[in-house]
Amino acid sequence: MLKCLLSALILAAAPLAAAEVRVAPGAGTLAEAIAGAAPGDVLVLSGGAYKGPVIIDHALTIRGPREAVIDGTGRGTVITITASDVTLSGVTVIGSGHVNKDLDAGVKILKGADRTRIEGLLLSENMHGVDVHGGRDSRVVGNEIIGTRALHMNERGNGIYIWNSPGTLIEGNTIRYGRDGIFSNTSADSIYRGNLFRDLRFAAHLMYTRDTELSGNISIGNHLGYAIMQSERPKLIGNLSLGDRDHGLALNYANSADISGNLVRGGSKKCLFIYNSHKNLVFGNRFEGCGIGIHFTAGSERNVLTGNAFIGNREQVKYVGTRHIEWSFEGRGNYWSDHPAFDLNGDGIADSVFRPNDLMDHILWSQPAAALLSGAPAVQLVRWSQKSFPATLPGGVLDSFPLMAPLSIPVSPEVAAMEAEAAGRWTTGTQDDTDTDDLATH
Repeated sequence: MLKCLLSALILAAAPLAAAEVRVAPGAGTLAEAIAGAAPGDVLVLSGGAYKGPVIIDHALTIRGPREAVIDGTGRGTVITITASDVTLSGVTVIGSGHVNKDLDAGVKILKGADRTRIEGLLLSENMHGVDVHGGRDSRVVGNEIIGTRALHMNERGNGIYIWNSPGTLIEGNTIRYGRDGIFSNTSADSIYRGNLFRDLRFAAHLMYTRDTELSGNISIGNHLGYAIMQSERPKLIGNLSLGDRDHGLALNYANSADISGNLVRGGSKKCLFIYNSHKNLVFGNRFEGCGIGIHFTAGSERNVLTGNAFIGNREQVKYVGTRHIEWSFEGRGNYWSDHPAFDLNGDGIADSVFRPNDLMDHILWSQPAAALLSGAPAVQLVRWSQKSFPATLPGGVLDSFPLMAPLSIPVSPEVAAMEAEAAGRWTTGTQDDTDTDDLATH
């Protein structure tokens, strides 16, 4: 008798199995199904239009094919999630409002909506694609986000906006058009990896973040690749910036970063811009075909640069300052394509030091009009004198152990084809209304 009683109590305490409910297209059908579903139920949509907006206020799974279209009809956010453990999968979400200050979005994840999963959606015709706005440990994986195309980029929305949402994983998404692909603001302990960004202002933009990882992402033909601002301990590992216009990587008030294994190639005015950023490790990157390899300024200190390759940049380094800075670490420097060096003992380290800038460079930076005289005999005499008598050189960057061979970072044929498609676009002008060096515009 006691055993039967215990079994009955266990069965009574056990949750009922989640129901799978099929929801027909139509006006109001999805909202009614959400209201009538029990926590844990699965709502299965079919091809057709489902009119929104809708609010998901208890744990549910909503899934369906791309032909199932949830349409916000231009009013506010299409799907607002206020409960934890919600999953959206497979469907199309369109038609948010277009009020940027209200952060109208295809999907919005609010504070308290933890462990949300947004998987395999098509999000189009929305101001912002996904707004992770306070929910913890969200997963936004494998979605296609097509942003707005207003004339002025600052009037567009972001593909994915993350605000104060620790533990967010953004992985394997394709984001095109709009303002920024990922804009992460005041957030921490998150990973953004394996995403593809095209035709945007910034591919990824971090502001006031901590311990955030950007890895394995691809930025092609954007105005700026990866912008890290007012952030602590970011990691940028193994990303590609191909044919981005202004900067491939930009550090602005970013400290204790790990910048390694990245490739910046072609198009950029500056492969890497470091502004007032300290204690960063820049290791094993390849900076190729930019106007400036690294622009290093505003008192940036205690940074380590080693094992990088600077190849075919019009100006390898622009250092604005008078201090002497060593760019090697533990007897290992960087590769410089314009350093005509020898390696007599075959240890892979050049026998002569490399100094990328001289006094004439400083004059040309401060007096651009002097560039007209760069080929004059007097200027060439000054350059020759400084090479012959190093004591006359001003402060600047010195690599005492330059490398003889560059590292290689491969690009797949598929990605190279997209890079070729974007090549040359900046030579015919832009439609941008943003100065990426003006901090107020960010």
